[in-house]
Amino acid sequence: MSSQAIDPTEEGVRSSIREAHTIVVKVGSSSLTDLSGHLDVQKLRALVAAISHAQMSGANVVLVSSGAIAAGFGLLGFNERPKDVPTQQATASVGQGLLMAQYESAFAQFGFRVGQMLLTADVTISPSRYRNAQRTMLRLLELGIIPIVNENDALSSNEIRFGDNDRLASLVANIVRADALVLLTDVDSLYTAPPSEPGAKRISFVPDVNRALEEVKVGSSVSGVGTGGMVTKMEAAHVAAVSGIPTVLTCASNAGPALAGDSVGTVFAPINSRDSSRRLWIGFASNPNGTLIVDSGAAKAVCGGRASLLAAGIVGVRGDFSATDSVWIDDEQGNHLARGLVAFDSEEIPEIMGLTTDELEESLGRQYAHPVVHRDNLVLV
Repeated sequence: MSSQAIDPTEEGVRSSIREAHTIVVKVGSSSLTDLSGHLDVQKLRALVAAISHAQMSGANVVLVSSGAIAAGFGLLGFNERPKDVPTQQATASVGQGLLMAQYESAFAQFGFRVGQMLLTADVTISPSRYRNAQRTMLRLLELGIIPIVNENDALSSNEIRFGDNDRLASLVANIVRADALVLLTDVDSLYTAPPSEPGAKRISFVPDVNRALEEVKVGSSVSGVGTGGMVTKMEAAHVAAVSGIPTVLTCASNAGPALAGDSVGTVFAPINSRDSSRRLWIGFASNPNGTLIVDSGAAKAVCGGRASLLAAGIVGVRGDFSATDSVWIDDEQGNHLARGLVAFDSEEIPEIMGLTTDELEESLGRQYAHPVVHRDNLVLV
């Protein structure tokens, strides 16, 4: 499925979701809990039924599920989601077990087994851990097991976390090379403005998510149990779109029709062809450790999409990084142009910047006569 071009019409995008071989489904806390914050088993079982039907129809499904903290704080007697990190972490450690027990029981009724994967942001930042997570998820799918992924809230801190499972879902879609991303929330579609506002109109198809990000007025989460909102879902759809992955956004009660490619929710067309796993990691999961500042000529060459970054075009450097680390490439006005894997340590850059390749070889030796960021390790942002 992923090797075929997708018809950029709404029906073409919905058809590609219907025929997808690997699908990442993300469900938020507010879609799994009742008004008091307790886990709503009926909602969970309805979601499991929809996913199981897609699985029985030939798709491989990865479920990215929130709900650990939401399930835990209701069980522990809190009236609302705790605000401090230690209590959130303790609550998640209680709630995650309850959440998985319910998923295991519900999927077992359809003959499916599940595997739990709890991730922290540093798993996707580190290339080796990224590959390990990828190998595990793909092997689970090969074995017919449904991976259930969540942020490891019991260990994550505010300093290093995904922040919401929408972003995590878009990264997981890249990790497993998904053919479709389904974002389930507590509203049925994307609207031109928050649905509570007069005149808000449903948007059924977004051909260009970049334009939608600029034009659509969206709100943040107000549910009390979720951490995201329409902003984070739009950003997740954007990551998927530029990764070549179509997305549908709708409410959890529409999970079955959404997976079947029916006309529910909002579908986002991909705006790029599928790239390699390595380049997707550089573009979306790597954590830049510094910045290379380039002149106008180098900025133009980099933005052309076919050029490596040479030392001659670098006019400044910020941060402390080592060769093979991820760095930002910025123009002189401070705009991010690209991310890339750098071939030199940060302390070496001042010595080489502004020099041509011939000058590098003549003054420092042949081992220095290569791009600072090779075009194969450079991804435009």
